[in-house]
Amino acid sequence: MLKRIVNKLHTLNSRVRLARSARAVAAAQHSTHKPVVFFNASTRLGHLSQNAAFSLLASWGLRLEGVPILHFVCSAGMSRCVLGTDPDDAGQAPPCAACVAQSRRMYAGADVHWFGYEADSQLPARLQPLTLEGLLAVEHGGLPLGQLVLPSLRWALRRHDLVDDETTRTLLREYILSAHNVAREFSAFIEGKDVQAVVVFNGIMFPEAVARHVAMRRGLRVITHEVGLQPLTAFFTDGEATAYPMDIPAEFQLNDAENQKLDAYLSRRFKGDFSMAGIRFWRDIQALDDSFLAKAAQFDKLVPVFTNVIFDTSQVHANVLFADMFAWLDYVEELIRANPRTLFVLRAHPDEMRPGSTKQSRQSVAEWVAARGLAALPNVVFIPPTEFVDSYALIEKAHFVMLYNSSIGLEASIMGKAALCAGAARYTQYPTLYFPASLAEYKQQAQGFLAAAEVPQPAAFMHEARRVLYFQLFKTSLPFERFVDPTSMGYVNLAEFDVDALRAANAPAVRAIYEGVVEHKPFLV
Repeated sequence: MLKRIVNKLHTLNSRVRLARSARAVAAAQHSTHKPVVFFNASTRLGHLSQNAAFSLLASWGLRLEGVPILHFVCSAGMSRCVLGTDPDDAGQAPPCAACVAQSRRMYAGADVHWFGYEADSQLPARLQPLTLEGLLAVEHGGLPLGQLVLPSLRWALRRHDLVDDETTRTLLREYILSAHNVAREFSAFIEGKDVQAVVVFNGIMFPEAVARHVAMRRGLRVITHEVGLQPLTAFFTDGEATAYPMDIPAEFQLNDAENQKLDAYLSRRFKGDFSMAGIRFWRDIQALDDSFLAKAAQFDKLVPVFTNVIFDTSQVHANVLFADMFAWLDYVEELIRANPRTLFVLRAHPDEMRPGSTKQSRQSVAEWVAARGLAALPNVVFIPPTEFVDSYALIEKAHFVMLYNSSIGLEASIMGKAALCAGAARYTQYPTLYFPASLAEYKQQAQGFLAAAEVPQPAAFMHEARRVLYFQLFKTSLPFERFVDPTSMGYVNLAEFDVDALRAANAPAVRAIYEGVVEHKPFLV
């Protein structure tokens, strides 16, 4: 009870600071550049998430530097939105009142275009009789609406393989109708406006994906953003933020101080002391116990297999060799059954069952393992997402490491262990580990590694992995910790600060965003 009261007081204080800062920014802003459009309807509802805060703070910083900001803001403009979806009740409308109230607090004194909802007169009747497959193929107004909303539907339903039932079809129809409305409203909003760029949250969730598509079709520059790899940091890019693209200069090499900085980070990471998007996955890392070590000693080789969360937005980019992660796991099963002298340790990602959250996978690795009876095989150990077994200890004992597109592949390379990656990851654009160019080459390499007495780890992989990780952590991750106080599960309150602290001269993150937006420089610290 006391904790709830304290949290409510913190939220109220944050709202007071929010209103005060919004007024201060409005009073101090001036215009010397062409305007920039900001749009994010998929980052929060009634409270301030990290991504919502980063978007708002970036817009404030740009306004203080003379860049006019035009906010495109939802005012019950979708019949269903991503965060307002109840996966068990397709008929439940989103909590628009709380969301709009929060928007009014955030955008007080700003140039805001509010958009509402009006269903197309003909589209609902066209959608009603369609199957799941038919709905996913829907195009309307020159937009592939079915495909644009698909990642959002998978995310909202917490699964990759969709079931052709009434709940799924209802949500898909409403997403398509809402996406069409966003497209129509956004097109009208930017018509005739001489804007220099459009900034949207990640570009994958359907409202922002539609706006991005519309803007790019008109030849406008689109910038996307996501959480960075460090706590309370953001990542901005001209590409797709969930793929974390970056251009590392060839001449960039770590000096002694930078190597020490990276080693200090890795030391904490290997102890489980890290978080992503405000979520700390590893609590009380467990050492490999005696029973596991005794079992492992009975086999010739040990191969850890690291999976991902199937509905995560990174999976949109990952599926280049296999149709999806479970198609890869089906092939891993073939290898397991063909190599009885190798112990395979299947490690489910901890975010499949995020504690204290509704964001729990409904198509899980645990279900896949159970359906195939793999846990009963003598050469399989399955580690569920609720067990915090030391993954790095597994890597140390590994013959080689198998993974889909987890960040642990980069860390395995840094540890000097060969890693075979099956999906495109944020680091596979650089030669950091084994990432075959084709499915046939992947299968050949996997079989060869399992048969080999030893799998070589090129020193170049380790060197490149350190260079890439450092750049991602300390160059592309734009720090906002000065301006927000984390609360729980990825949410934040606004910290106490003078708005002058948000000027480019005082805030490295704002300077990077200003230079990236206005001067077309890389978004780097």
